Amino acid sequence: MTPYKHGMHCQIVDCTVRDGGLVNNWDFSIEFVQDLYASLNESGVEYMEIGYKNSPRLLKSDGSEGPWRFLNDDFLRKVIPEKKRTKLSALVDIGRVDEADVLPKGESPLDLIRVACYARDTEKAVELVKLFHGRGYETTINIMALSNVMDNELNESLAMIADSPVDYVYVVDSYGSLDPDDIRFLVEKFRRALKDKKLGVHTHNNLQLAFANTLAAMQMGVDLLDASVFGMGRAAGNTPTELLLAKLNKPEYNVRPVLGMIEKHMLKLREKEEWGYLIPDMITGMLDEHPRSAMGWRASDKRDQYTDFYDKMTTPETYPK
Repeated sequence: MTPYKHGMHCQIVDCTVRDGGLVNNWDFSIEFVQDLYASLNESGVEYMEIGYKNSPRLLKSDGSEGPWRFLNDDFLRKVIPEKKRTKLSALVDIGRVDEADVLPKGESPLDLIRVACYARDTEKAVELVKLFHGRGYETTINIMALSNVMDNELNESLAMIADSPVDYVYVVDSYGSLDPDDIRFLVEKFRRALKDKKLGVHTHNNLQLAFANTLAAMQMGVDLLDASVFGMGRAAGNTPTELLLAKLNKPEYNVRPVLGMIEKHMLKLREKEEWGYLIPDMITGMLDEHPRSAMGWRASDKRDQYTDFYDKMTTPETYPK
């Protein structure tokens, strides 16, 4: 019997605004985000990822994105004038963040800054982490697309991270192609290489395994569990926050406020925007491919022609990478 079976050691990071923003171009109203924060706080969720801290200049923004794509600290203070128990998180991408935009922790509403990178950019991620750590933030490194990383490259990445001040290191199933055995293997590997670090997990639901994979990580002692309300996230979406609240036996967790959030906001949003398990996403998941091709197919007039999509994806000469 694992000592971690019930998840008492875990903390939830709700990514609805940040990952869900990939669905609707971060077009969330201030009321939506305020209601989400209130419901997560009341439900006992430890972190709310309120968007990206990337720079519009470095991302060549066209100005169409919602404000959660390029978080501004003054704006954040107006949105969440009174921080409660739930901490605030933001994600940055390598090469897309201007360090001058990240104030010292004492001057920002943010508590946690997460650095997303591919394995090849680990050195740059470590430099950013040192910077953010020095400014007083909790930090994570999220190595994306692990299913596509060669073993020797991952070993090199983990060795660099082991020597860094980062607090948490994430196992990320970017393509939704991993199963619980894969997650257990990766958690073991990370734990051997990162003896002094805590771990996190971020899953996608292409193969209907996001929740199972998150539970497998939790049972292995992983500390931070990413999720989003109603599973809202790019393409197949994420582990639903409400499922973790219902399943984990932490006395402070209460699913009811999040159900109210779904009732008030998510049902209407789901009528306008598409996310969650769909056959094209299943196909990219089973083939261990980036979801962009499935998203492109769903945006075309062939959206429900699943066999055509399968044939294109499995015939390399007709569907260039």
